[in-house]
Amino acid sequence: MVEEQIDWRKTVEAILENANRPFVPISKSFVQQPRGSKERSSVLSQFVTNGDLRGLKAYLLIAASASSPDTENEWYTSLPLQTWARAFGCSETAGSIATAKAAATRILLRLQQRGLIEKSRCGKERKIKIKLLAQDGSGEEYQRPASRYIRLSHDFWKSRFDEDISLPALAMFLVVLGERTPCELPTEHMPEWYGWSADTAERGLRELQRIGLIRKEQHLKEAPLSPTGITVVNEYYVCQPFDKRTLDSRRHTHETKGGEA
Repeated sequence: MVEEQIDWRKTVEAILENANRPFVPISKSFVQQPRGSKERSSVLSQFVTNGDLRGLKAYLLIAASASSPDTENEWYTSLPLQTWARAFGCSETAGSIATAKAAATRILLRLQQRGLIEKSRCGKERKIKIKLLAQDGSGEEYQRPASRYIRLSHDFWKSRFDEDISLPALAMFLVVLGERTPCELPTEHMPEWYGWSADTAERGLRELQRIGLIRKEQHLKEAPLSPTGITVVNEYYVCQPFDKRTLDSRRHTHETKGGEA
């Protein structure tokens, strides 16, 4: 009998619908450690340096799925392994359901090794329970960020940006979302600040402009020690519907309807 499944996008849409909020909050410590830390780069750099785009996209979807804690203040989502595999897009490239499930298992193992999740079996159906841990990769208990967090709109999935975005672009999008708009991002500081190369950052920023997630404006700035005393500065703006104003408006509308903030 032929193995048939629904379109994987429908599974992603159902996960977002169940989350009952318009965005996923991501602690800035996932992207960068606070000022004063021995090293500023955080767990995001591990995805970038290991080329783990599939793992990063899977983690963001898992974080989106766990929208509220249980009575013991644990944040988790429980689904069959086959469902997780479909949500991660593993079924699109795998030759069989078994292969897709194996790929999903490897993704979850990597996330667990990075201290971001805890995986276990639960219930009679032996579903895969994925519990969120602290987003700095410390392995500590997850606490919903009350400050210093990024808001990634569900439009990232609903508009299917997740399908074609590259790893450098996704990493830099999280960086830009975590900064005040407009922001200046001197790419020569990327290795020290975030843990990946200036070239990776530049490729990511160019792609983000091309696909319409950010826009760049240039202006002149005094630089007294430069040859001309003037330098060109790039400022980056987040485009709608990922910008602060749009998200604030949607949050207000959502809360008035009784949804999660």
